[in-house]
Amino acid sequence: MASKNEKATSQTMASKASRVLRDKSASKEAKSLAASVLSQRDPSKQTGSKIEDLARKLISDKSSSEEVRSLAASAMSQANKER
Repeated sequence: MASKNEKATSQTMASKASRVLRDKSASKEAKSLAASVLSQRDPSKQTGSKIEDLARKLISDKSSSEEVRSLAASAMSQANKER
């Protein structure tokens, strides 16, 4: 049985995600990540494997902004720990 994550996105992270989604210069990847983080305001949602992979990529990408890296870290913290 897969473990269930009980964490939810904080108001601070939701605000960052909202800013990324409204940023016309943000990449498609950053917007996908931001949308995932924002959807996780609901504690019944957790990060999917594709977003986990994207978050790993964006965390290690030196060109990612600090805001995107923090969103990626948030997404990773809400991932299924058994994956």
